[in-house]
Amino acid sequence: MKRILVTGAGGQIGSWLVPRLREIYGEASVLASDVRTLGFDFVEAGPFQVLDATDAKAVGQAVMRHEADAIYHLAAILSAIGERDPRLAWHVNMTSLESVLEVAREQGCAVFTPSSIGVFGPESPKDPTPQDTVMRPRTVYGITKVAGELLCDYYHRRYGVDTRGVRYPGLISYGAPPGGGTTDWAVDIFSKAVESGRYTCFLAEGTRLDMMYMPDAVRAAIEIMEADPGRLRHRNAFNLTAMQLAPEALAAEIRRHVPHFVLDYDVDPIRQSIADSWPDRIDDSAAREEWGWAHEFDVSAMTADMLAHLR
Repeated sequence: MKRILVTGAGGQIGSWLVPRLREIYGEASVLASDVRTLGFDFVEAGPFQVLDATDAKAVGQAVMRHEADAIYHLAAILSAIGERDPRLAWHVNMTSLESVLEVAREQGCAVFTPSSIGVFGPESPKDPTPQDTVMRPRTVYGITKVAGELLCDYYHRRYGVDTRGVRYPGLISYGAPPGGGTTDWAVDIFSKAVESGRYTCFLAEGTRLDMMYMPDAVRAAIEIMEADPGRLRHRNAFNLTAMQLAPEALAAEIRRHVPHFVLDYDVDPIRQSIADSWPDRIDDSAAREEWGWAHEFDVSAMTADMLAHLR
């Protein structure tokens, strides 16, 4: 990769990934784009363009003008918001991916597309969930991610497009707010711990999910794109994880730094049903074997770092 276009740059992942890409490849080499204008600090740090990723012509023009050889396609509607408007989620997630893949085919770009543990459903083995297993998700978000994985595989086999991706677990970060996902509680809990010392969780006690701290997630996105393609047997959908967390376990870790922190519950039935259909723990050995994936942050290191930055 030498020149990169990032779609959905203002989201939870993009707000971390774009600065890191610019550190590595140079500020002028990374064109950030989003469907809306972003903050002054973000826009002034390097090239930026308002871009609707569902518009294939506009995406193609952006790639040509920037002379991009790689696209990080992050634009998407997440799980909880997707359930409120399934047709919009299908349109945004699938039309934007098709646009990016067609542009990549025509202009010879590599493509990174994040998938998610949302591809798994109740029929998938929950602990551990294998790299290759049954995937029958119960959300439109998960359905679009399964379809996206298959479409990326198709464009690689049929047209030779260098498509790569990972299945992210829940992502935890400070900075940009979460975008309407089922694992948002693991972000909100930290800010509420600092602000008020109390958080009301929308998932029930004992709901265990795979999680990852954003610095690890960003590093994984870059490492998979830099990996030797000859080693990538799975290519578009590597399971990825770092830790497994339930609300009460993370609250206990926070209390090591905020002793009087209080965790309450007010369960959201929609997000709870989504979480119940997802794995407890996924097996990411394929990523570790095929391109050397290894997480750096465990729950203790992540908690200390999150609270230090939020304070």
